Amino acid sequence: MLEALIFVVFPFCMLFAAISDMLSMTIANRVPVLLVVVFALVAPLTGMEWAAYGWHFAAGGLVLAVTFGLFAMGGMGGGDAKLLAATAVWMGFGVHLVEYLVVSAFIGGLLTLAILAYRKSPLSDFAGNNPFLRHFADDATGVPYGIALGIGGLLTYPDSPLMVWALKTLAG
Repeated sequence: MLEALIFVVFPFCMLFAAISDMLSMTIANRVPVLLVVVFALVAPLTGMEWAAYGWHFAAGGLVLAVTFGLFAMGGMGGGDAKLLAATAVWMGFGVHLVEYLVVSAFIGGLLTLAILAYRKSPLSDFAGNNPFLRHFADDATGVPYGIALGIGGLLTYPDSPLMVWALKTLAG
């Protein structure tokens, strides 16, 4: 049962956040809340030490403090800030969090460049009313960075502590 939660909840939330941000430029509060609540319930049941458990929440708190500052300065959306912090709770302090942040930043940079090129292309005039592409074509909207955060989370999740535990449990 724990393995199923670990295999399903995080990837589902990452996909939901990416698609939601693409379609509506919002990430519902229930996504980061679900991530944090499921981690809080599942992690102790995997045998995670209490110190490590606390460090995972400290990672989320630190990321939330930094991203809240970026949100206050207008550099980041609120949904993106909350999703980043909730994902940091799953990754914990260490190389997994750094890997997630670097991969997401790289994908976000590529996404931003692609959207800027698309907005200047004639294709945006023809496809701008498509529900999947309308925010990409609109110069007045920002970049739906939840796409990059979701993809970054999916790419780095297999090496995260809970996923490693789940895979070892099933293999053993």
